[in-house]
Amino acid sequence: MGNSEGDDERPNRKRAALAVLPFLVLGLADVAFVVLWGLKPIMGLAVLPPILFVSALAWVAFRGGFINSRIDDRDDVA
Repeated sequence: MGNSEGDDERPNRKRAALAVLPFLVLGLADVAFVVLWGLKPIMGLAVLPPILFVSALAWVAFRGGFINSRIDDRDDVA
């Protein structure tokens, strides 16, 4: 009885984090792979800021409902 149907579709921080987490883990694994592979650590650190930036941007988009509002707009037009 806790959540109604409208609450499940509404984006929140936890759902946004769960949506972005696999991509963040893959990016961090890529950095670890580059460093463990024997390349210079600076190469791994050069890739890290874009991975973190895109993950944070995706989290904000999911949390803010940007994705759902775009889907709703497309349904209104059709």
